[in-house]
Amino acid sequence: MPIHRRKTRQVSVGDERVGVVKIGGDAPVSVQSMTSGYTFEVDACVAEINRLADAGADIVRVAVPNKKDTAALKDVLPRVKVPIVADVHFHFGRALEAVESGVHKIRLNPGNIQDRGHVKEVIAACKERGLPIRIGVNEGSIIERRDKQKRMRELGGVFSDSKHGHFLAIMIAKLEEYLDIFYEEGFFDLTISAKSPDPGLVIEAYEAVSARFDHPLHLGVTHAGPRETGAIRSVVPLGHLLASGIGDTVRISYASDPVLEVEDALEMLYCLGLRERRGVDLIACPTCGRIEVDLFTLVQDVRAKLADEIKLPIKVAVMGCIVNGPGEAEGADVAVFAGKQRGILYVQGAKVATVPESEILDRLLLEAKRFEARVLAGEAKLGEKVVEILPPDPLGEVGRDWTTGAEAAPGRAELTVGRS
Repeated sequence: MPIHRRKTRQVSVGDERVGVVKIGGDAPVSVQSMTSGYTFEVDACVAEINRLADAGADIVRVAVPNKKDTAALKDVLPRVKVPIVADVHFHFGRALEAVESGVHKIRLNPGNIQDRGHVKEVIAACKERGLPIRIGVNEGSIIERRDKQKRMRELGGVFSDSKHGHFLAIMIAKLEEYLDIFYEEGFFDLTISAKSPDPGLVIEAYEAVSARFDHPLHLGVTHAGPRETGAIRSVVPLGHLLASGIGDTVRISYASDPVLEVEDALEMLYCLGLRERRGVDLIACPTCGRIEVDLFTLVQDVRAKLADEIKLPIKVAVMGCIVNGPGEAEGADVAVFAGKQRGILYVQGAKVATVPESEILDRLLLEAKRFEARVLAGEAKLGEKVVEILPPDPLGEVGRDWTTGAEAAPGRAELTVGRS
């Protein structure tokens, strides 16, 4: 079922050299990430940005807490492949310096830069250059620290039905106060984010923001943790919002290699049908006591090989036994299911080879490359099923006698392909 996305304004990020990324409107959901190193270390910063771009990031953000960071942008920007956002905290001067250096977008936090005059200076600089601004509110920086209890009493009633009521109220109030400054200056090239490490609050916050403002939304869960736990903490709320039609650009954030953020964000969008898949769509069984090959190693080897050499979104299935293998092989463009230290390979449901376990990887890659070449030549189409596969006899070439545990006799009960 197609996702009906919320209608938003559209902003543009980038320039002729790195390309222009559209956010909002009818543009596809874009993927962002952020460098983990220091911006003033120019060579390392450039290398990390381009590594993120190669992984599929559409936009990359860099931190500019000091003058040496904004000064470095003049050397960084000519060497990168994607639009760059300067993340500004506490000092509005860093935003002005970043604009002067040629950055493509500014991110401001209302909780940290509150002086209206300073904000107006940033608006004027961005307006002159045609640069958009992201207003990013985070739970950790938005709360009134000096008199928190008073703030909660004053604002908590707005969302009294929610356990996150005071945080939601503060986020919305801060956004409204901040947006008024931009509207007064006639500046509308804005994106909004409202992040928290609490997945429930993230959902409620973006739903509330979405209902009140028509600016494109930058989705994220802040301080999500390492990938092992952060993936679930991020994908659950972000996937929910995206499936509800909310969200125009997304960043998954881990305390880990940011390339993993890009990979997981893209996979989420692929699964939701919000981006056209780039590269192989790999499925594999989780393994059980039925397998008779080293499937864990095989799957990782297949993933690495195909990622390097296949560019089309070919569906590849790697299955470890004859129970679910036939069904998955039938639905995939290229597939293998294994048993008795060997594998049977299929291309769109047609059997092409039976090979020993040691040759599965190379043969699967070969068949995937051959199929990709046929698609590119117009001789085949992705997702077409040629024949129907019947399960092999459990006593046959990849099976065993499940009632006795005895190995099948050599040559007994060949695999049947197609209907008889």
